[in-house]
Amino acid sequence: MASALKKYPVEVEWLFSGRSRDKLFDMEPFGHYHYRTGLSFATSNGQIRYLKTLQQLHPLQFLRDIRELDVASYDLVVTDFEPVTAWAGRRAGVKTVGIGHQYAFGPQTPRDGRNWMAESIMRNFAPVSHPLGLHWYPYSHNVLPPILDLPDLPRERGEHVLVYLPFEDQDRVCKLLQAVPEQHFVQYASGLERADRDNVEQHPASIEGFKRHLASSRGVVCNSGFELISECLHWGKPVLTKPLHGQMEQMSNALALEKLGYARRCKALTTIGLRAWLEQDAHTRAIRFPDVAAALAAWLAGGCQGSSGQLIESLWPSWPGAITSMGHTSPQPGIGSHPCQRPTAAPTSSLGIP
Repeated sequence: MASALKKYPVEVEWLFSGRSRDKLFDMEPFGHYHYRTGLSFATSNGQIRYLKTLQQLHPLQFLRDIRELDVASYDLVVTDFEPVTAWAGRRAGVKTVGIGHQYAFGPQTPRDGRNWMAESIMRNFAPVSHPLGLHWYPYSHNVLPPILDLPDLPRERGEHVLVYLPFEDQDRVCKLLQAVPEQHFVQYASGLERADRDNVEQHPASIEGFKRHLASSRGVVCNSGFELISECLHWGKPVLTKPLHGQMEQMSNALALEKLGYARRCKALTTIGLRAWLEQDAHTRAIRFPDVAAALAAWLAGGCQGSSGQLIESLWPSWPGAITSMGHTSPQPGIGSHPCQRPTAAPTSSLGIP
């Protein structure tokens, strides 16, 4: 989105929250950005820890951040499910557009692991006046295809498997991978140092290096976040996904992937399950998602003229039976059975346009 919006004569300011400032990386495209503490979940060993989450919350600071973020002079606030900007926009009465995967969870969207707390968080965490969801299938009238951040790299089916499990204990992940010595793995995570540990090649977090390894990978083992898996689908990379336990969004993503036939999900990573997935030797057909970032940037820069429904319909043109007059039809499973023929896109985060 940062790259796409630079093509238009609009003034954009960026705000980030949810992780500590020292853990932000590759931030050059956003220039002088704003930072707030925000809210985030505590995790360990692949699970959300609700008690620890409550202990690390700073509700008074969060309320102060909302009150002190003056967005009244902005024409538009856009949030990717970031709560400070969303609540500040609501408080100031400014038109607020939500663009994110979480806004795609309507009645027809597959759900797993749902409970009253998860549903309440989904509804109230970052409320907006105009929600635009992102998903792999148009489950609802407000759902767009994924926004992608894929460089122009040669894609090939190499010999390594890319592993990105940021919510897991990295030493345990490495030991699991070492138990499959016949396969070469490339493991990425924040906090890792560059090292070779038998058949496991470890790397610290790096967007450039990660995308290069993704482009040349045989397949990907990851949690069930939305962005990475969207990139895997677009580039035709087989996926073995383990959702973050207790996180409804990730558990629902894994269920949707299974229903669509796009990936294999597992509740726990084991050597048996990993070997079984590797032995499939699957060749996944790429699912060509459209350039959502370019279309959204044009729509936002134009003051959101025209209905979002028209925008959404234009982005699902060759998805068979997906939308008819913005009505819902059931997805037809099968890997690569719904190709869209448009190029790739760029990333999103919270912003304001004054």
